[in-house]
Amino acid sequence: MMATTHAAVGLLLALPLAVVAPDLAAAGALAAMAGGVFPDLDLLAGVHRKTLHFPDYYWLAVVPALAAAVVAPIPLTVAVAWFFLSAAVHSVSDAFGAGTELRPWERTSAEAVYLHSRSRWLAPRYWVRYDGAPEDYLLTVVCLAPGLVAFGATVRHVALGFIAVGGAYTLVRKRLPDIEERLL
Repeated sequence: MMATTHAAVGLLLALPLAVVAPDLAAAGALAAMAGGVFPDLDLLAGVHRKTLHFPDYYWLAVVPALAAAVVAPIPLTVAVAWFFLSAAVHSVSDAFGAGTELRPWERTSAEAVYLHSRSRWLAPRYWVRYDGAPEDYLLTVVCLAPGLVAFGATVRHVALGFIAVGGAYTLVRKRLPDIEERLL
């Protein structure tokens, strides 16, 4: 899935905050979107879906972070909790998409996301055919839509930015491997 889709799922995870704790909702929503994007920063390290993806270990941070947010509900604790929750969900959900190959629509990789506790790769499920597929973009829009209504201007602007970036990425996704090969 695209980073924008993971950010959108993060925003969806923060939606209950808009009702339960509206004064903390923006902090949680922005942190959840950041947490949704964070694992994909391992693209810069060259070992995508292994270096910052922890489908098992992020949960060890989620439980105490959520407990801290319940015991001391301030913007910082809520932000940390929703950041880790979104990063954990991102890491798990990558197994439901395509593999790590350059052209995932060709289905040549058996590696979706690395499971550190078992020292092995989880296989891709292809529920979303590949990052940037039209259904991936639709998922981004559908998951962000409630947040456009439930949160204030700052969150709304960030969400609209993700919709724009996701749409642009979807339009060029299948051309990117050829461009990358020419540049390298």
